[in-house]
Amino acid sequence: MKLGLVLAGGGVAGIAWETGFLLGVQDNSADAAAALLAADVLIGTSAGSTVTAQIAGGATLQELFDAQTAEATGEIDPKVDVEVLGQMFVDAIAGSADRSEQLRALGEAAMAADTVEPAVRRAVIEARLRNRAWPDRELRIPAINAETGELRVFGKSAGVDLIDAVGASCAVPGVWPVVTIDGRRYMDGGMASGSNVHLAADCDVVVVLSPAADPAPNLLGGSLREEIDAMTQSRVLPIFADDAVVEAIGTNSLSPATRRPAAELGREQGRRTADEIAAFLVTT
Repeated sequence: MKLGLVLAGGGVAGIAWETGFLLGVQDNSADAAAALLAADVLIGTSAGSTVTAQIAGGATLQELFDAQTAEATGEIDPKVDVEVLGQMFVDAIAGSADRSEQLRALGEAAMAADTVEPAVRRAVIEARLRNRAWPDRELRIPAINAETGELRVFGKSAGVDLIDAVGASCAVPGVWPVVTIDGRRYMDGGMASGSNVHLAADCDVVVVLSPAADPAPNLLGGSLREEIDAMTQSRVLPIFADDAVVEAIGTNSLSPATRRPAAELGREQGRRTADEIAAFLVTT
């Protein structure tokens, strides 16, 4: 049985929720948590790329949780005007119904945006990762070429710095700078699919964590639920953020102020869901 663990995007709140959730599973079912952490394939998009890189690098869930609930943080508050950012997305994709063209338009907006300096943002990503080398396991980190709209999946064999791969996957257009890798500029890997769960199609069994309400709609249409329905060759268990988490995160998942409540509520949800995950893994 080939097991895949997929962690979706969702800002700094998503990082905190996914971390807390996994620790909550560990609290009530150590075996289930161990199985998830030892998954044959780890796939992380945007926020999920941070968490997958952290756990693949050997950080313990308790260490990661403590960092999320600590008052001090190295995260930058981009002070995003959510309405303005949302309008930027609407304007970028309004000119075409073609997804590739929409992604290229988002890429143009991302490359033109006034953001913090790339080196400043890179330092934030670097500080998140205790182990900055690619792990000796299957870790897949997607990002989107801002010029072509094409999805690229980074892994150890790509010869790309892990910090840059994670930074690219987390480069929200209009908020963070695009990341240049091999002369090409990349933006957030969750622009077409918040989870990129299709990258786990080679897995027999998949567990997906999404820090969004069911069905977790994608920016350009469709949803995580629909993507899972299309994965007919895999057994997939999706876990969505519950109502309390969604309410606590609010409209700005990029605000560092969401970290502690998202982590703590995620831990509670993980504890409640541990038996379901354990049963799912046992019956596969």
